Amino acid sequence: MRLAALTSENATPGELIRLRAVADYQFGRGAGMALFPDGISVVRSRKTGKIKGVFLDHEHIATLKPSDGYLALSIPGGNRLLKAFKPPRHRVVVMDEVSEFIKNGRNLFAKHVLDVDLKIRPGEEVIITDTKGNLLAVGKAVLSGKEMKHFKKGLAVNVRRGTGDV
Repeated sequence: MRLAALTSENATPGELIRLRAVADYQFGRGAGMALFPDGISVVRSRKTGKIKGVFLDHEHIATLKPSDGYLALSIPGGNRLLKAFKPPRHRVVVMDEVSEFIKNGRNLFAKHVLDVDLKIRPGEEVIITDTKGNLLAVGKAVLSGKEMKHFKKGLAVNVRRGTGDV
Protein backbone atom coordinates (compact mmCIF):
# COMPACT_ATOMS: atom_id res chain seq x y z
CA MET A 1 0.00 0.00 0.00
CA ARG A 2 1.27 3.43 -0.86
CA LEU A 3 0.70 5.61 2.18
CA ALA A 4 0.48 8.80 0.14
CA ALA A 5 -2.65 7.52 -1.58
CA LEU A 6 -4.40 6.44 1.65
CA THR A 7 -6.26 8.25 4.42
CA SER A 8 -7.08 6.96 7.91
CA GLU A 9 -10.28 7.64 9.85
CA ASN A 10 -12.71 5.94 12.19
CA ALA A 11 -15.06 3.41 10.63
CA THR A 12 -18.67 4.50 10.28
CA PRO A 13 -21.32 2.37 12.02
CA GLY A 14 -22.39 1.00 8.64
CA GLU A 15 -18.84 0.02 7.72
CA LEU A 16 -18.35 -1.64 11.09
CA ILE A 17 -21.50 -3.71 10.57
CA ARG A 18 -20.33 -4.66 7.06
CA LEU A 19 -16.82 -5.62 8.20
CA ARG A 20 -18.22 -7.74 11.02
CA ALA A 21 -20.64 -9.43 8.63
CA VAL A 22 -17.83 -10.27 6.21
CA ALA A 23 -15.73 -11.69 9.07
CA ASP A 24 -18.67 -13.74 10.42
CA TYR A 25 -19.37 -15.11 6.95
CA GLN A 26 -15.72 -15.87 6.22
CA PHE A 27 -14.62 -17.25 9.62
CA GLY A 28 -17.83 -18.11 11.45
CA ARG A 29 -20.14 -16.51 13.98
CA GLY A 30 -18.27 -14.41 16.53
CA ALA A 31 -15.31 -13.59 14.30
CA GLY A 32 -16.66 -10.12 13.48
CA MET A 33 -16.74 -9.02 17.11
CA ALA A 34 -13.39 -10.69 17.83
CA LEU A 35 -11.62 -9.01 14.92
CA PHE A 36 -13.44 -5.68 14.86
CA PRO A 37 -14.48 -4.33 18.28
CA ASP A 38 -15.78 -0.78 18.58
CA GLY A 39 -13.09 1.82 17.96
CA ILE A 40 -11.50 0.41 14.82
CA SER A 41 -10.16 2.76 12.19
CA VAL A 42 -10.01 2.16 8.48
CA VAL A 43 -7.60 3.24 5.79
CA ARG A 44 -9.24 4.14 2.52
CA SER A 45 -8.03 4.72 -0.98
CA ARG A 46 -8.13 8.43 -1.76
CA LYS A 47 -9.08 7.67 -5.34
CA THR A 48 -11.98 5.28 -4.75
CA GLY A 49 -12.82 5.82 -1.08
CA LYS A 50 -12.94 2.06 -0.59
CA ILE A 51 -11.61 0.46 2.59
CA LYS A 52 -8.10 -0.97 2.17
CA GLY A 53 -7.00 -1.78 5.72
CA VAL A 54 -8.53 -2.11 9.18
CA PHE A 55 -6.63 -1.02 12.29
CA LEU A 56 -7.18 -1.21 16.05
CA ASP A 57 -4.97 0.94 18.27
CA HIS A 58 -2.62 1.59 15.31
CA GLU A 59 -2.20 -2.16 14.78
CA HIS A 60 -3.08 -3.58 11.36
CA ILE A 61 -5.78 -6.24 11.83
CA ALA A 62 -6.82 -7.12 8.29
CA THR A 63 -6.93 -6.00 4.68
CA LEU A 64 -10.16 -5.99 2.73
CA LYS A 65 -9.25 -7.46 -0.66
CA PRO A 66 -10.94 -5.60 -3.52
CA SER A 67 -10.72 -8.63 -5.80
CA ASP A 68 -13.18 -10.77 -3.84
CA GLY A 69 -14.35 -8.68 -0.86
CA TYR A 70 -12.85 -11.08 1.69
CA LEU A 71 -10.43 -10.33 4.49
CA ALA A 72 -6.72 -11.11 4.50
CA LEU A 73 -5.45 -11.42 8.06
CA SER A 74 -2.37 -9.79 9.51
CA ILE A 75 -0.45 -11.27 12.45
CA PRO A 76 -2.43 -9.25 15.05
CA GLY A 77 -5.65 -10.29 13.28
CA GLY A 78 -4.51 -13.92 13.37
CA ASN A 79 -3.86 -13.61 17.10
CA ARG A 80 -7.33 -12.19 17.70
CA LEU A 81 -8.90 -15.06 15.74
CA LEU A 82 -6.69 -17.60 17.53
CA LYS A 83 -8.07 -16.41 20.88
CA ALA A 84 -11.67 -16.30 19.61
CA PHE A 85 -11.93 -19.91 18.40
CA LYS A 86 -10.99 -23.16 20.10
CA PRO A 87 -8.68 -25.59 18.31
CA PRO A 88 -8.70 -26.92 15.65
CA ARG A 89 -10.84 -24.17 14.08
CA HIS A 90 -9.00 -22.39 11.22
CA ARG A 91 -5.70 -23.87 12.39
CA VAL A 92 -2.90 -25.78 10.75
CA VAL A 93 -0.42 -27.26 13.24
CA VAL A 94 3.12 -27.82 11.96
CA MET A 95 6.11 -29.90 13.03
CA ASP A 96 8.41 -28.14 15.44
CA GLU A 97 11.35 -28.71 13.07
CA VAL A 98 9.88 -26.30 10.51
CA SER A 99 8.48 -23.70 12.94
CA GLU A 100 11.34 -21.25 12.39
CA PHE A 101 10.96 -21.41 8.59
CA ILE A 102 7.20 -20.79 8.80
CA LYS A 103 7.74 -18.01 11.33
CA ASN A 104 10.03 -16.33 8.80
CA GLY A 105 7.36 -16.40 6.10
CA ARG A 106 8.25 -19.57 4.21
CA ASN A 107 5.39 -21.54 2.62
CA LEU A 108 4.03 -24.63 4.34
CA PHE A 109 4.16 -28.02 2.64
CA ALA A 110 1.76 -30.88 3.33
CA LYS A 111 4.46 -33.22 4.63
CA HIS A 112 5.07 -30.83 7.55
CA VAL A 113 1.43 -30.69 8.71
CA LEU A 114 0.74 -32.54 11.97
CA ASP A 115 -2.87 -31.56 12.56
CA VAL A 116 -5.41 -29.45 10.75
CA ASP A 117 -9.03 -28.32 10.83
CA LEU A 118 -10.57 -30.81 8.41
CA LYS A 119 -13.20 -28.22 7.41
CA ILE A 120 -10.62 -25.93 5.77
CA ARG A 121 -11.23 -25.45 2.05
CA PRO A 122 -8.74 -24.32 -0.57
CA GLY A 123 -8.54 -20.54 -0.75
CA GLU A 124 -9.50 -19.94 2.89
CA GLU A 125 -7.49 -17.82 5.31
CA VAL A 126 -5.77 -20.03 7.89
CA ILE A 127 -3.74 -19.64 11.06
CA ILE A 128 -0.53 -21.67 11.33
CA THR A 129 0.58 -22.69 14.84
CA ASP A 130 3.28 -24.79 16.44
CA THR A 131 2.50 -27.83 18.59
CA LYS A 132 2.12 -25.60 21.67
CA GLY A 133 -0.54 -23.47 19.97
CA ASN A 134 1.66 -20.41 19.39
CA LEU A 135 0.91 -18.40 16.26
CA LEU A 136 3.62 -18.77 13.61
CA ALA A 137 1.99 -17.31 10.49
CA VAL A 138 -1.17 -16.50 8.56
CA GLY A 139 -1.84 -17.48 4.99
CA LYS A 140 -4.10 -18.89 2.34
CA ALA A 141 -4.84 -22.61 2.12
CA VAL A 142 -3.90 -24.24 -1.17
CA LEU A 143 -5.23 -27.67 -0.18
CA SER A 144 -8.31 -28.68 1.80
CA GLY A 145 -7.85 -29.69 5.43
CA LYS A 146 -8.33 -33.36 4.54
CA GLU A 147 -5.73 -33.12 1.78
CA MET A 148 -3.24 -31.38 4.09
CA LYS A 149 -3.67 -34.17 6.62
CA HIS A 150 -3.20 -37.04 4.15
CA PHE A 151 -0.93 -35.74 1.39
CA LYS A 152 2.82 -36.08 1.76
CA LYS A 153 3.73 -33.84 -1.16
CA GLY A 154 2.76 -30.41 -2.37
CA LEU A 155 2.14 -26.91 -1.09
CA ALA A 156 -0.44 -26.81 1.72
CA VAL A 157 -0.52 -23.10 2.67
CA ASN A 158 0.77 -20.05 0.87
CA VAL A 159 2.09 -18.06 3.83
CA ARG A 160 1.32 -14.36 3.64
CA ARG A 161 3.08 -13.21 6.79
CA GLY A 162 5.07 -14.92 9.54
CA THR A 163 5.50 -13.69 13.10
CA GLY A 164 9.23 -13.28 12.41
CA ASP A 165 8.41 -10.86 9.57
CA VAL A 166 6.72 -8.36 11.88
